Amino acid sequence: MNVEEFLDKYTSGTRDFYGVDLCEANLSGAKLNGVNLSKADLSVINLSGANLSEANLSYAKLNVAKLRGANLKNANLKGATLNVANLIRADLSNAQLTGASMIRCELIRANLSHADLMTANLKGADLREAALRHTVLREAHLSEATFKDSFLTGANLELANLKGADLTRADLSGANFRDAELKQAILIQADLSGANLSGANLRWADLSRANLRWADLSEAKLSGANLTGADLSYANLTNASLIHTDLTHAKLIKVEWVGADLTGAVLTGTKLYATSRFGLKTEGIICEWVDLSPTGDRTIIHNFTSLDSRDFFNETPPTIRIIVDKTIDHEANFAIAGAYYQIAQQYPELKQPPSIEVGCRRTIFTFYVDNDESLLPTAYIAILPFKDTSNAHKNIYTLIEMISDEDTSQLGLRFHSLEKVNMLLEQAIDNAALIKKMKKILEITGKFKFFQAPTQIVLTNSSAQNLLLYDHPYFGKRFLNSADDLHYIAYDNSMEVSQIITPSLSMIVDFFKGFHLTSDQ
Repeated sequence: MNVEEFLDKYTSGTRDFYGVDLCEANLSGAKLNGVNLSKADLSVINLSGANLSEANLSYAKLNVAKLRGANLKNANLKGATLNVANLIRADLSNAQLTGASMIRCELIRANLSHADLMTANLKGADLREAALRHTVLREAHLSEATFKDSFLTGANLELANLKGADLTRADLSGANFRDAELKQAILIQADLSGANLSGANLRWADLSRANLRWADLSEAKLSGANLTGADLSYANLTNASLIHTDLTHAKLIKVEWVGADLTGAVLTGTKLYATSRFGLKTEGIICEWVDLSPTGDRTIIHNFTSLDSRDFFNETPPTIRIIVDKTIDHEANFAIAGAYYQIAQQYPELKQPPSIEVGCRRTIFTFYVDNDESLLPTAYIAILPFKDTSNAHKNIYTLIEMISDEDTSQLGLRFHSLEKVNMLLEQAIDNAALIKKMKKILEITGKFKFFQAPTQIVLTNSSAQNLLLYDHPYFGKRFLNSADDLHYIAYDNSMEVSQIITPSLSMIVDFFKGFHLTSDQ
């Protein structure tokens, strides 16, 4: 069919041109909205400036086609082949392009916002300055494609292949890259704020000066990546692989990165204000100094001249475990949640609720703290909802007295570390007194048998050393009772101090020796 015949039929009202052959035809500027060109051969056709809005071009051949400035809004291009086609400044917003082949396609400044390109092949395509806001690119093949200065805000690139793609200065804020392939991708100065990169492969990617604030990089693979000068404030790097990653001068303020592997990474000049330094693998890291100032303005510099960096970054997070010799029920769980919420209002150092592990006979509450010196003070507060509070506090007082009565220098303990423990403990004691006066906080837990059960308190320092801080004498001891199959031996707070088991001095000293220095020491 020639061009004149085709246009005459369209003008007379015909819209169905299924399978038509218009190869190399010149239809530039033609108004063909709503036309059906499904499975048509439109190779090397000239449709520059044409109106093809809501047209059906599914499975059509458009290889090397000229579609510069064409209106393809809401068009159906499912399964179409547009290899090496010119779509510069074309409007493909809301278009259906699932499974389309667009290899080396020119899409400079094209509008593909809200389009569906799931499983589409855009290998080597040029999408510079293109708009792809909220576009679906799930499982799309985008390797070696160019997205320089493009806009992919809120786009879905889950499981997409972007190996070697160039996304320099691209706006990728809020985009979904979960489990995407981004090996050797170029993301220099890209805006990835709030993006989901969990499980993504970013090995050897260039993310220098990128904005990754609030991004989710949990389980991401960043080995060998360049993150020089990148802003990762508030990012989630839990269990991320950062082996040999360059983080020089990166901003890591308030980052969550427990379980991250930083083996061989470069951390010189990183900004680490309010970021936990525990739960990390840091063997062979390179770090000459870090910035601990709140705004990352280098007003608080911590040099590693006398202190080895391994004493600053540690693999084991300090924890407090309260082990209750009874299984928690729903009512007690509700009560403890309310109690710890109220306690945290008076004691902000209790930053997050404990993790709870429920067994067939016992319940374990685990609290994570930012440094070793906070272990005793936080344990003093964490035990408050339980009947064992008074005796546990007595053990803490006894432990501190035992250390204070000895010459700490002879024991090999750091004076500053003990001084900080005492200071934080005094604050905790004052807070506990205030919490006890506010009866509403603890009166609810006092009504449940769960909180009367015997407890143990186990502290773990950043050197992975444990200290049994408190062990109720009847912990684990049960006998048959006519009312219950298993019943706890009754006890009260009048239990003699001689019955309370206190750690030995050598155990306490070894535990304190395992403390790692904090930044202000």
